[in-house]
Amino acid sequence: MSTAALDAGGRLPQNIIYFCRALRRAGVPVGPAQVKDTIRAVQVVGFTNRADFFVTLQACLVTRVEHLQVFSQVFNMFWRDPEFLENMMQMMLPMLETQELPKKPKDAETRAAEAMTEGAGAEAPLAPVEELVLDAQFSSSVAERLGGMDFEQMSTAEMRDAEKAIACMRLDLPKRASRRSRQVPWGHKVDARASFRAARRTGGEILQLPKVAPRPKVPNLVVLTDISGSMSTYSRMMLHFIHAMTRSKGRDWAEVHAFTFGTRLTNITRQVTQKDPDAALKAIGGQVQDWDGGTQIGESLKVFNQDWSRRVLNGDAVVLLITDGLECEDVTLLQGQMRRLRLSCRHLIWLNPLLRFDGFEPLAAGIRTMLPFVDSFAACHNLASLHELAEVLNGANGADMKRKMVAAL
Repeated sequence: MSTAALDAGGRLPQNIIYFCRALRRAGVPVGPAQVKDTIRAVQVVGFTNRADFFVTLQACLVTRVEHLQVFSQVFNMFWRDPEFLENMMQMMLPMLETQELPKKPKDAETRAAEAMTEGAGAEAPLAPVEELVLDAQFSSSVAERLGGMDFEQMSTAEMRDAEKAIACMRLDLPKRASRRSRQVPWGHKVDARASFRAARRTGGEILQLPKVAPRPKVPNLVVLTDISGSMSTYSRMMLHFIHAMTRSKGRDWAEVHAFTFGTRLTNITRQVTQKDPDAALKAIGGQVQDWDGGTQIGESLKVFNQDWSRRVLNGDAVVLLITDGLECEDVTLLQGQMRRLRLSCRHLIWLNPLLRFDGFEPLAAGIRTMLPFVDSFAACHNLASLHELAEVLNGANGADMKRKMVAAL
């Protein structure tokens, strides 16, 4: 096919746009700029054979190794034949005639199939099937299976279930005692002023000794989330996690402040306070301009320390730094800004999705520079790791992981 097919009257640009939407639904981050570049690249290279077309689209749309399999599955499904959507819908209906159980598709195949069938039109009516009741006493729980699954390997439906589970999360951490006091029915310290005021009403006779105890102090929570290309899959789940923490404001946290960074720092505190998580993420998408770009951790922390540190941090603030630590710039600036950030807060916790690998070692320069300045080092790649964050805040597991990584340095 010549480049004339890419003119305004051709259908190939519309098909490429629809293909990019299918990739986005399958979990591959594809932005409008990539779609435009893809159409231009196909116009320059031409559409002479399938192999060249595949390589051209892959070079323009895939930015991570983990997305190669998903891209291949969606490409094979989409560009096979025009009637493939309808055929696939028929193939996905329950097969009542056969007794053989179908083979469970891989994660990439499942996400690709869901992306292709979504929005394809009204579903065909399902044939009536007999209800089969199974004894699930010894079967694994769906919640347990979902809790141990990596966000990267989840299908679209499983990611929606994970988002609902994150919305119900709370972090119950012990409160620190402040210098302010409150009256309690029992305690070890007598409230002398209240005792003297009560004695004035009884002619100077003290009938009871009111007790006081320190008032618990609720800390602030400050979250710095990496939204660079290497964190694209986990950024959306972390934003849902930040939204859940914002909804618990006043119970677990005094104030919640959220920031995103990639090539620049963006304050999203106002956007994340919306009640609906989808509306909050939509507002964040309109505010943030550096999605899926490079990673400049040192420069972003410098802007935070200069412009926002005194506004949102205090002596009891807890800082969650969510990033993989893959710094693109010189680590000299990063070292100084990490030291300043550690001195400005009570507890600095680093959540790194790279800890999902059993053989993870701190080899990257950014990771080796940041690690000595954090109090705790933990994973954030699945629901189970987020549930364990409360233990990390109490100093149970995160400090052990940090000591292990520091020893590996």
